[in-house]
Amino acid sequence: MSEEKVIVLKPKRQDFEGIYFSGNQGSLFFSSTTRGKTVTTIVVGLILLILFFFKDDFTKEKFGIFYFVSFLFLLCAVFLSVSINKVSRWKKQVNSYLNKLENCKIYEITFDQNFFTVNIDSEKETSEWKDFNYFDSNNEFITLEGKYNYMFPKKSMSEKDYSLLKQILNKNIKE
Repeated sequence: MSEEKVIVLKPKRQDFEGIYFSGNQGSLFFSSTTRGKTVTTIVVGLILLILFFFKDDFTKEKFGIFYFVSFLFLLCAVFLSVSINKVSRWKKQVNSYLNKLENCKIYEITFDQNFFTVNIDSEKETSEWKDFNYFDSNNEFITLEGKYNYMFPKKSMSEKDYSLLKQILNKNIKE
């Protein structure tokens, strides 16, 4: 593969959204990042609510349990809010990227024996093959991780180009 190959993508926002936001990834409370913290906060909140209804039955010595569970609830709420903030920022970055793709006129991948370049409206990101450390593909998309991270939906290119890209990535990254 000494000559340069070019794959032109026809990006559609819904193709990218379907992948980025699949499986509740865009949900603030039930994404993979926040689901456990949400459930934990709800459970601790319910325990605190039950303790609150029975607080009149507590002796002074047992009232520390109420304070301890209150502290746990506050701690869970803080961790949940940090995770929600992280998901919110990720979602904002993805939407910004999708807006950029939606309005782009040129989206192409260029590669040869030494370099891999992604061009979005003349904004080029060039990497050497050694800069990539991982790639994965399935029937919907190809992900590429390294100096820059990419995700290319299968629907945005022809079947022939998708197979070629998969073959080239397999050859150059899994060696």
